Amino acid sequence: MAFSVSILFFGVVWLALLALVVYLVVLLIRALRKYLRSGEVRQENRTAVESLAKALKGHRERCRMTQEFVAESIGVSRQAVSKWETGAADPSTANLLALAKLYGVSPEELLRSAQSEDA
Repeated sequence: MAFSVSILFFGVVWLALLALVVYLVVLLIRALRKYLRSGEVRQENRTAVESLAKALKGHRERCRMTQEFVAESIGVSRQAVSKWETGAADPSTANLLALAKLYGVSPEELLRSAQSEDA
């Protein structure tokens, strides 16, 4: 009797593990399908980041400022400014507002110039 109960127990455990594996495979397939379908959105985001980076660099060069001067003026590192201008990182909202003020443009104009480069 005890032997048949233990076999039944291990059978139930095995069945539960099999169900868990099937569930995980289904989740993995769904995630992959979603990722593959999002290629257009990822490309759109990458283009927006690149155009913002170009706009930031363009405004800085127009004002004849160095990255180091911009960094010291708004209280960040020169590497942060470099990352913003290469598209490796995005400035925070506070930093974006400080950049717009430093460059003598409105924040809307700064973002608009990034959008116009995108079009």
